[in-house]
Amino acid sequence: MLARFVIRAAFAALGLWAASAIVPGVHVDSTPTLVLAAVLLGVVNAFVRPVVFILTLPITLVTLGLFLLVVNAAMIGLVAWLLPGFSVAGLLPGVLAAIVTGVASWIGGMVIRDTEGR
Repeated sequence: MLARFVIRAAFAALGLWAASAIVPGVHVDSTPTLVLAAVLLGVVNAFVRPVVFILTLPITLVTLGLFLLVVNAAMIGLVAWLLPGFSVAGLLPGVLAAIVTGVASWIGGMVIRDTEGR
């Protein structure tokens, strides 16, 4: 269980690093801040995101799921608000960072499933 969390956090950190490298408006000061942002994003996604998802379910259904990008951007924005040294300059950089981080997390999920199958 702990190993899965560490692997997921590592892929989230990789996604946040990639987002800070390619998305204008996303900035991470240092590697420790990046690691802390990934762990905090995991905690926020575990506790806050389900509540926000339920509250925004009607909008998510009407937009055929596209509003989840805004929800994910809001979770990244919340982490940026909570963590000095990590910043996101608005909604569009947040959405793009959510896409990049989501792709990295998806790849991490595939790696976890692949290692569990062996």
